[in-house]
Amino acid sequence: MNAPAHIRKKTRLGEELVSAGLATQDQIDIGLTEQKKSGKMLGEVLVELGFVSESVMRDVLSKVLGLSSVDLNNVVPDQEALNLISKEMAERHTVVPVTFNPETQHLQIAMKNASDLMALDRIHAIVGRKIELTALMAGESEIKQAIDRFYGYELSVDGILHEIETGEIDYQSLNAIDDEYSQPLVRLVDAVLADAVKREASDIHFEPEEGFLRLRYRIDGVLRQIRSLHKDYWSAIVVRLKVMSNMNIAETRIPQDGRLSLQVQGHRVDFRVSAQPTTHGENIVLRVLDRAKGIVPLEKLGVHDETLESLKLMMARPEGIILVTGPTGSGKTTTLYSMLNYVKSEQVNIMTLEDPVEYPMDMIRQTSVNEVARMDFANGIRSMMRQDPDIILVGEIRDEDTADMAFRAAMTGHQVLSTLHTNSAIGAIPRLLDIGVLPDIMTGNIIGIISQRLVRLLCPHCKKPTQANEIESKLLGVEYVKEPLTIYEPGGCPHCDNTGYKGRVAVVEALRIDSELDELIAKRATLGELRNCAKSSGYKTLADDAVRRVLEGDTSLQEVSRVIDLTQRL
Repeated sequence: MNAPAHIRKKTRLGEELVSAGLATQDQIDIGLTEQKKSGKMLGEVLVELGFVSESVMRDVLSKVLGLSSVDLNNVVPDQEALNLISKEMAERHTVVPVTFNPETQHLQIAMKNASDLMALDRIHAIVGRKIELTALMAGESEIKQAIDRFYGYELSVDGILHEIETGEIDYQSLNAIDDEYSQPLVRLVDAVLADAVKREASDIHFEPEEGFLRLRYRIDGVLRQIRSLHKDYWSAIVVRLKVMSNMNIAETRIPQDGRLSLQVQGHRVDFRVSAQPTTHGENIVLRVLDRAKGIVPLEKLGVHDETLESLKLMMARPEGIILVTGPTGSGKTTTLYSMLNYVKSEQVNIMTLEDPVEYPMDMIRQTSVNEVARMDFANGIRSMMRQDPDIILVGEIRDEDTADMAFRAAMTGHQVLSTLHTNSAIGAIPRLLDIGVLPDIMTGNIIGIISQRLVRLLCPHCKKPTQANEIESKLLGVEYVKEPLTIYEPGGCPHCDNTGYKGRVAVVEALRIDSELDELIAKRATLGELRNCAKSSGYKTLADDAVRRVLEGDTSLQEVSRVIDLTQRL
């Protein structure tokens, strides 16, 4: 008797992974056992266990089955996708549009049978042959519920606000689950979150004033006001945000923290939510944690080739401390995750201690300090040392106890990565002395120090060439002659919302600690002596890297001057 089709598929998937050397038979057996308990697809289980990366699993599944799956309960509806397929056609073929990318003309749809070629062909005929279709698997009942939820309601921020202004709000339905999309404020919150992700915002601010509610996004490191809403809507929006992030809706007098996760634009996005009582009501800020952008390969960080080579040489040292410095929001976490992603393998045990864990990573044991009873960074390092780690990531060195434990870990054969709040790479040495770390302990145990800032990139569609004047030429270290230097300044176009900037890049200085610097550290040398020694070995400062970005036309002199002091070059 033949095995059922779904069993045969599981076996073929396992065989494909094993034969390609992407997983072991033991891992497949564990996955099959876990799959029976959870009822999820085998591929999904193997990714969750960290045996196979998501991208590898996607490629193998497409080869073996041609299928992927989607959880429609956490999907934020996409108006552009819904416009392509009518409700009648969606019900007839039991499909629901998930997301549409106008630039790539790519449409994702959820189907009960993602391998039904006849249904796919009919949908292709409806949306047009130029549009590329990707079919995702979903349960039939999930699809029918999603059709009822997504269709027939206004989903754009402008449309929902108009609907709210002309209709009455049913506050009782804010907690409703079955028919939540009939409540415009539920859709408004979803639409704002989706809009922020689409605009690549890093934070969303809901700020109550005396007579209105201000909505601002932080885009490319700069806050931008998006909307002003009537104060009457704020209590309902607060309730909705708290319900979504599992906060106590009855408590309004103390700060609260929460977390929520949604499927936006075809991929999962996490939001870290913070509520803070203020004079005009609770202020709510959401940090957008987009996994698709959070973990960047080391080669794609955009750093200079020399700096990249220094980072790789630092990571090659098996023991010692690597410090990443810079102010809040300067991309330190992204850099650290990229470095961990570069070295992770089955041969090394990587453990992290964070406050809190921002991006879950496979093959890495991550611990959130604030979620473990009676644990701070110092106790956490002490505990992790008993877990046989090779590489330890400590979220931040804040005090003498944490610094002492971090250096103790480095001295006993571990590689330790951490962050420190200082203005420059060399400035980390006096900062550690200030915390209470002895020069004798620092000597020989610091591999290197990285300092970074984020600067906005000029929009490639509208940046304008201009001639540098005499002072600007001096700042850039170029002699001012009759033929002035051409640099670029921001313009303004629809591609960048008329700001002149689109995206950000890290300006980085990497200081590798050699034997000469080690000797100076042991002698408690001054900052000037340390800097002169480093420069004699080819050390490039933040200002040097920033100037390179300006001369290459990546950013403007005004933008660089906003975050880095260039006057030291005069």
